[in-house]
Amino acid sequence: MVRWFVGWLVCQRGFLHRADGYSTIELTNYPTNQPSNDQTLHMYILVTNDDGVTAPGLLALKRALQTLGNVIVVAPDRNWTASGHTKTMHKPLRVDQTTLRDGSPAYTTDGAPSDCVALVMLGLLPEKPALVVSGINPGSNLAHDLTYSGTVAAAMEGAINNVPSMAISVDGKNRDQIDFAPTAEFAVRLAQRMLTNGLPQDTFLNVNVPEIPLEQMRGVRITRLGKRIYRDALVERQDPTGKSYYWIGGEPPSGVIEEEGTDVWAVAHHFVSITPVHMDLTSHALIAPLKAWEDEIQLSSPASVVSRTDH
Repeated sequence: MVRWFVGWLVCQRGFLHRADGYSTIELTNYPTNQPSNDQTLHMYILVTNDDGVTAPGLLALKRALQTLGNVIVVAPDRNWTASGHTKTMHKPLRVDQTTLRDGSPAYTTDGAPSDCVALVMLGLLPEKPALVVSGINPGSNLAHDLTYSGTVAAAMEGAINNVPSMAISVDGKNRDQIDFAPTAEFAVRLAQRMLTNGLPQDTFLNVNVPEIPLEQMRGVRITRLGKRIYRDALVERQDPTGKSYYWIGGEPPSGVIEEEGTDVWAVAHHFVSITPVHMDLTSHALIAPLKAWEDEIQLSSPASVVSRTDH
C-alpha cells in the first residue's frame, strides 16, 4: 500500500504538479510511475506529532493503530513543541521518505505539525484519511496548553478538513522514561469508536492519559477545559559581544486540580480525560452584554462628530 501511494506522486523536476499547471509542493526522491487504474487507496489512519518523526511516542502510536488497519506517518523532521497552529505559505515545503526505528516507511517534512496534515488534505495523497491521530505527546496538553500545542494543532487541522481527529498526550514527568504503551493502547480503543461513530463537524478530541498502567486508571471522563497556572520566567543572558538575549524558562506549569469536571482535575485524579473541542472560539455568553457597544462605539473620527453636533 505504501509503495502504491508513493508511486501516485507524479513528480517532475522535484515538484508535484496540479492539473492547472501550478506546482503545489516541492518533493524529492519520489518515483514517477503512476498506479494502474484498478488500484485504490484503502481506508487509512494518518499519524503525526509535534516532537518529530524519530520520537518514541510516534512509533508507539503507529504500531498500536496498525491493529485497526493501514497507518501512514507524515511527521515533522524536527521538534515543533509549542509551535501552535502554523501554516507555511511563503516558502516551499519539502517531503522526504524516511524509515522509523522498526524499519517501517514514513514521510517527513520540514513543515509544522499542522502542515503535515494540510499537505495530505491538499493532495499529497489521493484520498483523505479516515482518521487523524496526533501524538503521543510526552507531556500533557491541558487547559490553555491547547493554544500553544503543535500536537493539538495537527488535530485541529484535521477538524478543519472535516476528518475525525484526536490529539493524544501522556502526563509524563520524565520524558526520557515514559512508557507509551498504556496510552497507545487507549488510543486504539478510542480510535475504534471514532471510526465507527465519527465526530460532528468542526470538532476534535483532546485526550490526556495519566502516566500509570492501564489497569490502575480509574476510568474515563468527558471533560471541559480547566485552568493552567504557568510559572514562566524570563532568563536574560549575554552573548560574547555583550549583547543581551533571552530564554523563556521557569518551572513546569501546574493547574487548578480542585475543579471537578475539568481536564486538569481528571488527569490529577488518575482518569483519562477526553475533551471535545469546537473550532468556534466565540464567547457566546458575551455577545448579548456587548450588543450595546454597537451604538456606543463611533466609527467617525472625534472631529467629525463634533462638527456634526455644532450644526
